[in-house]
Amino acid sequence: MPALRTGVADNLRPLFPHDSERDLQRRALTTIRSYACDVIDFLRALDADDDEAWRMFSVRDDDMALFLKMRGDGRGIILISGHYGNWEIGGVAMRKRFDMPLSVLAMPEASEEVTRIRREIRDALGVETIEVRQSLDTPLKITRQLRGNGIVAFLMDRHVDRDRVEVTFLGRTAWFLQTPVLMGYLTGAPLVPCFIEREGPGHFAVELGVPIVVPRDIPRDEAIQRAAQQFADQLAARISARPQYWYQFYSYWKSQPQSS
Repeated sequence: MPALRTGVADNLRPLFPHDSERDLQRRALTTIRSYACDVIDFLRALDADDDEAWRMFSVRDDDMALFLKMRGDGRGIILISGHYGNWEIGGVAMRKRFDMPLSVLAMPEASEEVTRIRREIRDALGVETIEVRQSLDTPLKITRQLRGNGIVAFLMDRHVDRDRVEVTFLGRTAWFLQTPVLMGYLTGAPLVPCFIEREGPGHFAVELGVPIVVPRDIPRDEAIQRAAQQFADQLAARISARPQYWYQFYSYWKSQPQSS
């Protein structure tokens, strides 16, 4: 798949500006192999019982304590991540390891069959799927979940048409999804960055970033941009440390709008 490999190599260029094209291609292959391992572990995790899930995921005690404290505030939690690490296995972790409800905001896949399979997998785990652009009441569904102290998960590092906010990401201009930050602004729910990193075969570390509260004492657009930038900085730090876990299998930088 030369086009895919070339796209991944180009995505990594800001991290390794002095690498040759051949070196970047090698790094792209490492990313693709890493993704293959994550896919296999995800499929195996679907059949894991609670004891196996407990051993599969590790989380720092202070991260867990902070998460439970925020959950106790009763405003709901907006989990945010990027296409980094094994985000899909997060549903297994939330339901089988931490026994918490979860709703996932997701784009329909290009293939209806893939969309159906993804939904069936999430349904089997007890994870609700909220599909974007499928209903005018999607924002109301998200608001109801948060006001019921629910947990809603978003991937922020891709925008959808005009649902976007400009950030500086890995030293370049990019557009992230605006909706999760806007929902944080409207509901007061904190944005909690979450990254699930493979540490070995069948074992993952659940890493929480610094929670982000969208300020309401400044103009809305400024508040949204500031919060989105805070997440972009945290995601960039994770990718810089483990670039092989950033799974964008197309030319990410070329897909960014050139004007607002």
